[in-house]
Amino acid sequence: MHKSLLRSRNGFPKNISRSLHSKPLLDNTTQITTLPNKIRVATDPTPGYFSSIGLYVDAGSRYETPETSGASHFIDRLAFKSTKKRSAEEMAIAMHSMGGQIMASSSRETIMYQSSQFSKATSTALELISDTALNASFLPEEIEAQRDAAYYEVRELQAKPEMALPEILHSVAYGNRGLGNSILCPEDRIGIIDASTLRRTMEDWYKPENMVIAGAGIRHEELVELADKYFSSLKSSPPTPFVSPSIPINQRSVPNPQIPVNLLASPVNPVRKSLSRAASYLFPNTPSDSILDASVSPSFSYTGGHKFIHDPKGDLDHLYIGFEGVGIHDEDIYALATMQVLLGGGGSFSAGGPGKGMYSRLYTHILNHFSQIDHCASFHHIYTDSSLFGLFASFVPAASGLRGGNTPSQILPHLIHQLSLLMYTAVPAEELTRAKNQLRSSLMMAIESRSIQVEDLGRQVLVHNRPVLVTEMTDKIALVTAEDITRVATRLFGPRSGNKPTIVCQGHEDVSNWQATFAKYGVSSS
Repeated sequence: MHKSLLRSRNGFPKNISRSLHSKPLLDNTTQITTLPNKIRVATDPTPGYFSSIGLYVDAGSRYETPETSGASHFIDRLAFKSTKKRSAEEMAIAMHSMGGQIMASSSRETIMYQSSQFSKATSTALELISDTALNASFLPEEIEAQRDAAYYEVRELQAKPEMALPEILHSVAYGNRGLGNSILCPEDRIGIIDASTLRRTMEDWYKPENMVIAGAGIRHEELVELADKYFSSLKSSPPTPFVSPSIPINQRSVPNPQIPVNLLASPVNPVRKSLSRAASYLFPNTPSDSILDASVSPSFSYTGGHKFIHDPKGDLDHLYIGFEGVGIHDEDIYALATMQVLLGGGGSFSAGGPGKGMYSRLYTHILNHFSQIDHCASFHHIYTDSSLFGLFASFVPAASGLRGGNTPSQILPHLIHQLSLLMYTAVPAEELTRAKNQLRSSLMMAIESRSIQVEDLGRQVLVHNRPVLVTEMTDKIALVTAEDITRVATRLFGPRSGNKPTIVCQGHEDVSNWQATFAKYGVSSS
């Protein structure tokens, strides 16, 4: 066990060393230190030629109000521009000189700044991150340029149903508030965002108690010293109600003694990545008798609902069905994650094979039997106190006149049937073992990436004030049983669950009489 993370050789003044709170962890490698201003610093010192560091802030579109809507999108895109210390050109030169990668990204619940670089450039990387996070200039010409980029991103999103519909699904599921806020700036807000709005938002969000600095491939004492050097100017202060319109302040980033777990998304394009990043993180806690523990339920919670987007010119029709799942504080998150892998799915053409999901239920039961279905997959978007779990399908529309086309009402029973099977038919042992092995292997392979490793560490500490070993995650997954799958499926969308579905349909025509289809298969439609 480490007695103290700071000794006289680390270069700290004695008064700072005494005031730091250090917490050695059980694996004797990952360490956490809380600086005097309450910023947490966490490291995994696994050696290598490169190191990765990141700043993770408990902020994002979920916490936006009508007055700050779209701010997180602009804060993200204006990162590493001009600051009070550097011009935009000087910032660009400094970033390129490191010989690594540096980036910013925003999601519904996190804004992150992250860099991977040669170890000797770690100090420069963290200094650049602190400069852009604490001293951004938000010059008028930079904001104006970002307006053009934002309009382009919104148009790109709208032109790609696979990117737009998950956002629409969130807005319907959460009533256009809280988690229903779009990650991209709403089009009617692009021309309104200004420097004053951005500065005010960052002042409210960027408080040291809501920040974690994480590193991989760097000595803990070194990162603690750098963090104190570049972030000590931040002063902790009591949070204000304005910061969190959707989660009570005293419920944000509450440390929890239970083991967190992180499931990682597959690589996607940059815009898609920023839209889906938060969907991949799972942190279990104690189980609850209800879908959400009332003590942590946000002001703006899940509502469910139905929306149709008429698109008579589209090549395919699209149908999404979602239910509210458990949040990161629920032990059933392991069974739900296994359930998603069990359903699996993907595109009608895949270069995959054994081990790539080709034996998942949506492939074997739907895609392999219905050539008119172009894409069918499960999804699971996970957040602090809620999640969205469900299925979607993209298919040739009957109205197109093409042979074999279908209406959404004809496709719906196939999706609902797959959900009902989880409740009313026990999962065979071989199939369950395959799904759990796929889930565990995806975790193990993902952390081979140093950038993912440091992001995992930062996010876990941000939420639970501690990291978790991947072996603890895989051990939890191994304990999932067929009975757990049945129980959790019944909890989420059983006929007595009271959990209202979210249905989004885009294409030539809407899905009709969906309540009767849900009732026929014994799935909740309340």
